[in-house]
Amino acid sequence: MSAKIPEITVIITAYNAKDTIARLIDSIVNQDGLNQLFRLQIIAVDDCSTDNTAAIIQTYPQVNYLKTERNSGGPNKGRNIGLSMATGDYICIVDHDDEWHKNRIHQVLPFFGKASVITSGFTVKNSRTNSITQRVNKPEKSNYNYFDTNVTFIQKLKRNFGGQITYLGSIVFSNELKHIRFEEIHGMVDFDWILKLFHHQNSIEVCEPLYTRYVNGENLSLNEKYRLLECDFNVSELKTYQKEYPNEVIDGIKKTYGSMGRYYYVIGDMEKSRNYFKLSHLNYKTVFYYITTYFGAKFITKNFNIFG
Repeated sequence: MSAKIPEITVIITAYNAKDTIARLIDSIVNQDGLNQLFRLQIIAVDDCSTDNTAAIIQTYPQVNYLKTERNSGGPNKGRNIGLSMATGDYICIVDHDDEWHKNRIHQVLPFFGKASVITSGFTVKNSRTNSITQRVNKPEKSNYNYFDTNVTFIQKLKRNFGGQITYLGSIVFSNELKHIRFEEIHGMVDFDWILKLFHHQNSIEVCEPLYTRYVNGENLSLNEKYRLLECDFNVSELKTYQKEYPNEVIDGIKKTYGSMGRYYYVIGDMEKSRNYFKLSHLNYKTVFYYITTYFGAKFITKNFNIFG
């Protein structure tokens, strides 16, 4: 009797994705090793698109097409619907404008059973600047990095740069964690989900780009309403861990406020920028930014990466 090959559940959330959804699905159903080394359960949840996204998805017999009852305003409702139906040994969640490299699953297969959460590097293609960027960490071993229990969780809790890449599209996680659901109040924030996913878990990062993100410069990171929503929500979530990790939570909250200070610095609202800097860490960078809110900010934002 041949050994049972693993099944991976792929959850796709889509809204008005007629220009990108076929590219994504084609990249998934044409994976190296499919049906020989692994099987796929593909679930696509359409958030009441007004274009022909639904018709395109339904041309693929391999895809289980679902639709929300009404437009939810974000991907999280669809992600939770997909999680409720997931039967795979491991699960991954993708956005409708991503594209998998042909070895996306093949390269993470060797790590199934060795960690509850597996991530990878990725490629970013910016259509506005025509630039291509690789987001990949240097491996400590042959082609991967191992992170012991809670290492990545603490990194995320403290809002530290560096460490394991945890962008949502890069994550493959054990079915044993499918009970962790996304918030549906705002419907688009995933910081709390990532914290819960990595809490008390070990993880592995495959240090090569396994999928491509397509961006056009019109993302939520510069939307003030979203930034305020995300800031307040993230601070609230961080506080839920305060009893167990008091110092790390304080660090994370201060860095969250520092990020908001830099956001307002970039968009030119210096009064709000100063208010958030006062709540962040008092270090030379914060002091420098604070002083230059009065003079020199235009030169700084033009010549330096403030969010870096």
